[in-house]
Formats: sequence, C-alpha cells, structure tokens
Amino acid sequence: MLRPRVFSRSREWQRNTRGRSFPYVIRPQRKVLRHGAKWSWNSTRCTLPKKRRRRTRLQKAAAIAPRPAAGLLRPVVRCPTFRYNTKVRAGKGFSLAELKEAGISRKFAQTIGIAVDHRRRNKSQESLQLNAQRLKEYRSKLIIFPRKLSKPHKGDSDAETLKLATQLRGPVLPIKQPKAVLKRRAITDDEKKYSVFQALRVARANQRLAGVRAKKAAGQDGGAGGGGKGDAKEAEAKE
Repeated sequence: MLRPRVFSRSREWQRNTRGRSFPYVIRPQRKVLRHGAKWSWNSTRCTLPKKRRRRTRLQKAAAIAPRPAAGLLRPVVRCPTFRYNTKVRAGKGFSLAELKEAGISRKFAQTIGIAVDHRRRNKSQESLQLNAQRLKEYRSKLIIFPRKLSKPHKGDSDAETLKLATQLRGPVLPIKQPKAVLKRRAITDDEKKYSVFQALRVARANQRLAGVRAKKAAGQDGGAGGGGKGDAKEAEAKE
C-alpha cells in the first residue's frame, strides 16, 4: 500500500512565501522493490517503437510498389579475412563485367532494380559466373511495366502478365550459404604417415631461409669465378 509522504516546511520555502500560510505538499511515496526484482517492460510504451517501425516499413513499401519492398538486387560476395571467407553475403553492387556477361547494360540495370558498383572487380571466374547467372535468373522472373500502357516498348511485359504482378515483400533472390558435402572414406596409410606439423615447419623454414641460401649460393659461384681471375693475374705477372 502506498503511503503519502509529507514534506515539512524548509527555511527556503518560508523565505519565498514571506510568512504566508500554505498547505503542506503531499505526494505519494514510491513503491520500493524487493532485492533482485526488476521492472516489467511489457507495457504499452515499449511497443510503440515497434509499431512505428512497422508503420514506416509499410509506408515505404506502398510508396515504391509494385517494386520489391526489400530494395535493389545485390550480388553474392565473399566475406573478407581468412576467418570469414568461407561465408557469402550480399555485396554493394554488380560489377561491369558481370553485367556484360549477363547481357545487361549499365544504364538499363539501374532502371530495373539492379545495384551497380563500377569500382568492384572480379578476382575469380567462379564469382563472375555465379553473379551472371543470378542476373539472368532475376531477369527471367522480372515483370517490367511500360511507361505508357498505350505505347509499350520492346522488352515490356504484356497486359496479361501485368495483371499477375504482386509486390515481393521478402528479400530478392535470398542468398544461401554453401554447404560442403563430404563423403566418408577410410584413411590411407600415406595419410597416417604424413605429418602436417612437420610439413608446415619445413615450409616456414624454407621461406625464412630463402634469401640466406640464395646469397650463399651466389657467394660460392663468385668465389669460384674469383679464383679464375687470380690465376689470370698470376699469368700476367709471369709474362
């Protein structure tokens, strides 16, 4: 039960009131929680941000309809660093080489919901073919609305296809993580005898001593040649 708490008159309060009589200020006392108790966050005010974000998403989807609500189509790229390069994620935009491989121009790609990144470079043929196939799949499922229904251009969808068009709410061609399928087999005798630790130690030693060994080999070759020059000088002195 909440008990009212009475505040006594302070000197500052008496000085401000100049001797006039005022009733005491009565305020309800706050509830004291027991040790270990926490406030409950299941209140109406906590659901307001969620409702606001949901309302914003719906407004954005309605503004860009019938285009996909998730936005532009992104390429499949590898995560950086040695630790995460086995995973894939969505990149910033398709490279110019990938667009050329798929037969789509740069300007036309920007008008049909494809992200373009002119600074990106393909470092492997595998990524080039993967993203080119992704563009072709997107192009085959795409429905293009003409600017004027009375004057459709080449490549625009027909009237029957336009009636079947619905807005995509989920991600555009979702990216799936590759899974390596390994088959069970017996370990061979060569694999049992092979030591990975020893092989790494030898490889590191060869890399560390490569310059010293090259310099030593060059010095031995120079020493043999130096002896030949000394013999030539001795022959000149005898003459």
